[in-house]
Amino acid sequence: MYADDATLRKILTAAGDTWAVVGLSTNERRAAFRVAEVLQRYGKRVVPVHPKAETVHGERGNASLSEIGFPVDVVDVFVNSDLAGAVADEAVAIGAKAVWFQLGVVDEEAYERTRAAGVEMVMDRCPAIEIPRLG
Repeated sequence: MYADDATLRKILTAAGDTWAVVGLSTNERRAAFRVAEVLQRYGKRVVPVHPKAETVHGERGNASLSEIGFPVDVVDVFVNSDLAGAVADEAVAIGAKAVWFQLGVVDEEAYERTRAAGVEMVMDRCPAIEIPRLG
């Protein structure tokens, strides 16, 4: 509903390989930890963004998107829907090419704002599911 296969493919293959994962910590039981592993396996650089700014999967963490000292292509969001809109706005502000809201993360107003800013967006999907599905 919030992205067709063409948009998914575009983000996964053409948007770039540096993915900031908001909500990624060292907690191995969290979905963000496992999805970040899959992204790395498919050649993506995963940049953790979490208030604790922990190093995860060999990458130094950042407390916010604005603290990352290099360009980010895609922002993958693992926060509650009520917090996700602010993350999407910050992603646009730092010049990300795409925003990806994970399964269960939906904010239609953020979707409209992000798309109006010319940034690709997906909601309520998981790249760890979509990458193998799209081949």
